[in-house]
Amino acid sequence: MKNDADLARITISLPEELLDDLERRILSKGYASRSEFVRDLIREQLVDEAWEESAEPVIGVLTISYDHHQRGLSQKLVDAQHSHHTAVLCSTHVHLDHHLCLETIILKGPAEEIVRISREIGGIKGVRLAKLTRASVLDM
Repeated sequence: MKNDADLARITISLPEELLDDLERRILSKGYASRSEFVRDLIREQLVDEAWEESAEPVIGVLTISYDHHQRGLSQKLVDAQHSHHTAVLCSTHVHLDHHLCLETIILKGPAEEIVRISREIGGIKGVRLAKLTRASVLDM
């Protein structure tokens, strides 16, 4: 983060009810200040816009959970990742219990390709949850 001399100060007006909701969210999420919370909201919006507009590669994290006892599912997941090896940077596999596994798959490439791969993997029979988190490298 830049030093305080590099910061611009702004003032915003909010209805009291919206301010109360903002304060509750700031407390529940553990933010040190309103400014930190608002900066994160802005960064999130910028990442979303970058995904929509950028021709440059983007980064996404696909989180999936599944029952590894489902016949052939583990191999289908491995095959799907290998068929997109240029987009898959890495994956992490965690055993949640005797049946359930959780994987995070970090993907890099054009936004359309990342979404397509996420849908393909999420659509494999037996995948219980598939959530793509948009990420990006922002210099802020």
